[in-house]
Amino acid sequence: MTLFRSLIAALCLTLLAAAAPAPAQQPDGLDALARDYVALVLEIGERDPGYVDAYYGPAEWRVAARANPRSLGDLAAGAGALTRRLEAITAPPGGIEGRRKDFLAAQLTAARHRLRMVRGDRLSFAEEALGLYAVRLELHPLEHYDPMLARIERLVPGPGPLAARVEAFTDRFIVPPARLDSVMRAAMAECRRRTAAHIALPAAETFTLEFVTGQSWSGYNWYQGDYRSLIQINTDFPVRMGRAIDLGCHEGYPGHHAYNMLLERELARGRGWVEYMVYPLYSPQSFIAEGSANYGVALAFPGDERLEFERRVLYPLAGLSAEGAEAYLQLQEAIRALGGARFTIARDFLEGRIDRARALALLQRYQLVSPARAEQSLAFIVQYRAYVINYGLGEEMVRSHVEAAGPDPARRWAAMARLLSEPTLPGDLVVR
Repeated sequence: MTLFRSLIAALCLTLLAAAAPAPAQQPDGLDALARDYVALVLEIGERDPGYVDAYYGPAEWRVAARANPRSLGDLAAGAGALTRRLEAITAPPGGIEGRRKDFLAAQLTAARHRLRMVRGDRLSFAEEALGLYAVRLELHPLEHYDPMLARIERLVPGPGPLAARVEAFTDRFIVPPARLDSVMRAAMAECRRRTAAHIALPAAETFTLEFVTGQSWSGYNWYQGDYRSLIQINTDFPVRMGRAIDLGCHEGYPGHHAYNMLLERELARGRGWVEYMVYPLYSPQSFIAEGSANYGVALAFPGDERLEFERRVLYPLAGLSAEGAEAYLQLQEAIRALGGARFTIARDFLEGRIDRARALALLQRYQLVSPARAEQSLAFIVQYRAYVINYGLGEEMVRSHVEAAGPDPARRWAAMARLLSEPTLPGDLVVR
């Protein structure tokens, strides 16, 4: 071939290559986006201590996040970019993939709002609730709770401030420190037994129980992956009998330990959805976690079954007389109805409507606690802010959702199991 013919051939090949369509770019998908979402959450956690509540994905991903976390500004830009990528991904609405996409969208919205807060933006209490937890708030004025206080006055009659009377009555049911471990383990074992009767739990699941001090919370579950949890109970104040079942269900079964295990088994492992290997605390996931953990007490111990178990097992273990146990349980239930007052107090304090002294006084009045316990409650509000809504409002919405399945306990447990093991957002709980 002459040089001229060679040049012509090369030119033709070049023109043909230019005219040919470019290789199709691999479309963005939820799996790729989920991996970048995990990286984002881990990096935010390096800038916002406490943001990552649990992580059990590949160790090298956390090492990478710790080695070179982006600035807060770059993280905010990254969260926005991920949101735009997610919006461009098509997923069938209503199906499991569509629910996965909705979950990621809500978690990214929460990440953007949390980054705004960390960067110094002041959000209202309602903006925090909507932005972080995907919930629109309707708070009652404190006067709404006065009839509930009047009911408690009748339950604990006598002279002196109501909070002091309640404190004195409930202090009759303090578990002796030397017996606390036995009581807590017995309560958790029963919570597990009742949960396992309705929800298949991983065979290798386990937890470690520790007693700690110096915290603003009364109990915490630190999920570690591989179906293991560290459950910590705060003993800054004496632990009363009523907390044994509450904490056993809330931190354990069917609460946080069970919830995280089911997400790991069904979604992280079962479907390979890596976004469930990380749990950002300030997100809609916490609304589901806290609400289901609180409601889990009533689900596991319906009717008089809690009182019967406490009398038969826990009071003897604690070395306490069961005299007055029924009245004590009635008082606990009445006090629980005051839970929403804490949200109103938190909002007014965080938005500057009331000062610290007024907030403490209102917490004592409407939560019926001692000055020292009010201090602890306010410390939690300062640390976690609008997170407090996840307990009472979350419980209310989970209860409505689960009990819409009907009175049959098996159907209610099945509804709870689906809620705990599928992509679930607060909006999914609304009973229509």
